Amino acid sequence: MTNNLDKQIFHDDDKARAWLEAQVWPNGPVCPHCRAVRGLTRMQGLAHRPGAFQCNQCREQFTVTVGTVFERSKVPLHTWLHALYLMNASKKGISAHQMHRMIGVTYKTAWFMLHRIREAMANRTGLPPMGGEGMVVEADETYFGKQAEPKERAKKRLGPYTKGGYSGPGGKRAIVALVERGGSARTFHVDGATKATVQQIIRENVAPESRLHTDESPLYGGIDGHVTEHETIKHTAGEYVRGDVTTNHVEGYFSVFKRGMKGIYQHCSEKHLPRYLAEFDFRFSNRAALGVDDMTRTAKAAAGIVGKRLTYRRTGSAAHPNT
Repeated sequence: MTNNLDKQIFHDDDKARAWLEAQVWPNGPVCPHCRAVRGLTRMQGLAHRPGAFQCNQCREQFTVTVGTVFERSKVPLHTWLHALYLMNASKKGISAHQMHRMIGVTYKTAWFMLHRIREAMANRTGLPPMGGEGMVVEADETYFGKQAEPKERAKKRLGPYTKGGYSGPGGKRAIVALVERGGSARTFHVDGATKATVQQIIRENVAPESRLHTDESPLYGGIDGHVTEHETIKHTAGEYVRGDVTTNHVEGYFSVFKRGMKGIYQHCSEKHLPRYLAEFDFRFSNRAALGVDDMTRTAKAAAGIVGKRLTYRRTGSAAHPNT
C-alpha cells in the first residue's frame, strides 16, 4: 500500500501534477514541441492552465500531459493517477465496470482510460535481447479465444502443433511467450504458431549466449544453433522438472494471463488482445518478486505515458509492441 503522502496524489490535482512531473521529467521539464530543456518558464496566475510552461525557444505552451496518453482528457489528473495505481496494483487486472464504480466515471470513460493505461505500459522500442551468458529463457505457446477470422486448416497438418506434434486448435488465437528466468516476459500475438514464426521470434529476442528451455513441441526443433544450449522437458512422459530444466515459469505466466482474461475481463476482441498482452507483460516484468512494489510499478507506468497519445478513434487499431 502507499503511504499517506502518496495517497494525496489520488485526491488533489496539484499534488498529482507535481508527482507526475517528477516521473515524466526526472531531470526537469522538457518541451514536448522542440525538446528544449532550457528557457522554460512556469506560467503563474489564474489566466493560465494549472501546471503550464512557456518555452522561450519555440514559443509554445505545454503541460506535463502534452504528448502523452493523458493529453486533452477531461478526467481530472488525480483520477487518472488513481486509475493508474489500481491497474498496477491488481495482479490479474481490473475490469472497466469495476473501475468506473471505484473512481466515479462512466463505464465508457473507464474502458477508454484502461486502454490508454495499457498503451503507457507498452514498451515498444530499444528492447535488448533477453537472457545472456549463463541465463535461461523459457519459451512456450498457447491458444486463447476465437480468431476474428478463422484460418482454414492445412490438410497435411503442417502446424501449428500441440505437444504431441499434431495440428493445434483450429480457429484459436495463437500467443507465443518468452520468459527470462528471474526477469521479464515478452508475448507475441501471431496469426499462427508455425515453426518459422516461433523460431523467428526467438532469434530476434533471445541472446545467442542464453540457454533455452522449451517443451518437446516440434516448433522448437532446429533452434539449437541459435542458443548456447537448447534443453527440452517431456510433458507427454509426465516430466515437468529435470534439474533446473523446466518451463514452469512461462506456464505460470500463461496461468495468470488466462485467469485474468477469463475471470476479470471475460471477453476480449482479437483487435484489442495485443494491448492486454502488453498489460500482463508489464506487471510480470515489474512484479513483487523482483522487488517492485505497487507504487513503484505505478511510477514506472507513469514514466511510459510520453509519446503515446491515444485518441478514441485509434483505440480499435492496437498493435502489440512486440509484433
